[in-house]
Amino acid sequence: MRGQSDTKNRNTLQRRLVLETVQSMHNHPDAEAIYARISMENPLVSKATVYRNLKLLSKQGLILHIPIPDGADCFDFNCCPHYHLKCRGCGGVFDVDMPYQNDLCSCVVNNRGFVIDGYQIVFSGLCPECQ
Repeated sequence: MRGQSDTKNRNTLQRRLVLETVQSMHNHPDAEAIYARISMENPLVSKATVYRNLKLLSKQGLILHIPIPDGADCFDFNCCPHYHLKCRGCGGVFDVDMPYQNDLCSCVVNNRGFVIDGYQIVFSGLCPECQ
């Protein structure tokens, strides 16, 4: 019978495994790809555990959660503010090389009463392989 400290330790080990997997994948993987990579060597780690830890790690600021319009959300090891490109052909997500606009929220003219505290910009187009 497992004690609470065993469960806590197990969750910490699984969390570390999820974090290390995201940090090793430099292609903005979605949760399914992260789970597939983990399950190859650790078949006892459930999909629910991977999803739960991705959510927790992104809340903690250890990985970046990238909501993708019309696609599966992705995750990034690079937590510095930056923009992304999504290929309409293959669905790949890539970093954009351009300066990040820290003051963009202050440029909104009519905020309709919203208190704006952040944004995500994902450009779309076709990658060189899909052109």
